Amino acid sequence: MPEPTLDITGWTCPAPLRETPRIVMGHGGGGALSAELVEQIFAPAFGGDILAQLGDSAALTLGGLRLAFSTDSYVVRPLFFPGGSIGDLAVNGTVNDLAMSGARAAYLSCGFILEEGIDMPVLARVAEAMGAAARAARVEVATGDTKVVEAGHGDGIYLNTAGIGLIPAGVDLRPQRVVPGDVVIVSGDIGVHGVAIMSVREGLEFGVEIESDCAALGGLVETMLAVTPDLHALRDPTRGGLAAALNEIAAASGTGIALQERAVPIPPTVGNACAILGLDPMYVANEGKLIAFVPRAHADAVLDAMRAHPLGAGAAIIGEAVEAHPGMVVAHTSLGGTRVVDLPVGEQLPRIC
Repeated sequence: MPEPTLDITGWTCPAPLRETPRIVMGHGGGGALSAELVEQIFAPAFGGDILAQLGDSAALTLGGLRLAFSTDSYVVRPLFFPGGSIGDLAVNGTVNDLAMSGARAAYLSCGFILEEGIDMPVLARVAEAMGAAARAARVEVATGDTKVVEAGHGDGIYLNTAGIGLIPAGVDLRPQRVVPGDVVIVSGDIGVHGVAIMSVREGLEFGVEIESDCAALGGLVETMLAVTPDLHALRDPTRGGLAAALNEIAAASGTGIALQERAVPIPPTVGNACAILGLDPMYVANEGKLIAFVPRAHADAVLDAMRAHPLGAGAAIIGEAVEAHPGMVVAHTSLGGTRVVDLPVGEQLPRIC
């Protein structure tokens, strides 16, 4: 019997190739491979100071107004999962990217890429989910586009959404404002979305159904800014999870980040599932959580306000920005040791959003 042929160029993380002449799945994972793609190809090609900020959304000044502008594409598989669908993700994900600049989303665009042969009722369910999510987030889908590709050249439905919103006066949220002493707050349990997707995609049973945390975070951010507009940075830890988001902020700000590992809220269902599958919850995607870097003087008040909001009820302080180990994230473990929380190379589970 002949030996099987291995095609390593198709491998995904945690063991993708760092140097390859072709795109691999890890390039879309939000980790080091994604960063290299942006730094080596896209940034040199497009240039511009605004793009160089590499935030969840771009902060622009137009006609005297401060706007946030963002775009994202969604290729999640399956299209429907416990707690949401690709339609919910497309709306909430873009609303959240705008919220991370402090903006209240106003208008969205929506582009559908449909595979020939998809059932009309499936498309209708996705559209209805998008409409319901937009109404819940108080945002209007104002324009859109539809393209169809041949059967076998897509995966049912891909979506792209772009959004714009106004940034309130006095709000300046960006990683470059993070300074040593800032307190790091996460709004609740991490890893829920990734495990929810994994459970239905792989047909895994964990004894209880795990629902995605997919949600629009604009209201939570407004609650936080009502305490003080002087928040330094916000980030929603989607692809690459908490670890990727913290590493990006550490690199952009030039500060170190010290975490207390036992303070990171990981629900038992997520922890158990990750232990079975050999995954680290720090790297699992979220779709309804945020990380905040808050001046220490305001941290307690912001935390109390978050916990009073339904989407921040599980908020917790998990660490701080420090002068030591600039650009690096370090976790202090429950055993009294420390470990480096690296930027993931790609993503533990692709096609997550």
